[in-house]
Amino acid sequence: MVTPRRDSGADRPPLTGARVLVVEARYYEDIADELLAGARAAIAAAGADAVVVTVPGALEIPQTVAILLEAAARARKPYDAVVALGCVIRGETGHYDIVAGESARALMDLSVMLRLPLGNGILTVETEAQAQARARVAEMNKGGGAAEAALAVLALRRAEEAGRQDRTIGFTPRRSPEAE
Repeated sequence: MVTPRRDSGADRPPLTGARVLVVEARYYEDIADELLAGARAAIAAAGADAVVVTVPGALEIPQTVAILLEAAARARKPYDAVVALGCVIRGETGHYDIVAGESARALMDLSVMLRLPLGNGILTVETEAQAQARARVAEMNKGGGAAEAALAVLALRRAEEAGRQDRTIGFTPRRSPEAE
C-alpha cells in the first residue's frame, strides 16, 4: 500500500507576505468549520495571510474565485494562491454528480488557465460520517491538506521565479512499510 507523506512545510522557505484567498461553502456548517480551521492553521504555519470569503454552496466557489481574483488584480493586491473548501454529500438524485464534477472542473480550469496555485478542499462523499472524518483537523484534515497543496505549488512557483531548481518542494510519495 502506498501512502502520501504528510508535508509539514518545514523544509520549504516561509511564504511570508503571501496572500491566500480561501473561499468556503458553508452548506454544512460543522464540516465547514473543521475544513476552515485546518486551512487557516496550514496557511498561518507557512507565514502567509488568509483572506476568507463565504459562499452558500460548492457551485458558487469557482465564479467567486474568478471575480475576486480579477478584483484583487485591479486593486494591485493580487492573491498568490487559492483554497476552495466545501462539501458535497451524495443524495438520491443526480445533483451530486453535477455539483461535484462541475465545481472541480471549473476550479481546475481556473488553476491551469491562470497558472494559479489552487488547493481543492471540496469534499465529495457518500455520507455525513465520511465528511466529518475527512474534515476533522484531528483526523484526515482535508482543509489543511488543500491549503498545504496550494502552498506547495506556490513555493515551487517562487523557487522557479527565483531561478532555484529545487524539485523537492512540496509533497512526495512515501511507501508504507507493508509495501516493502
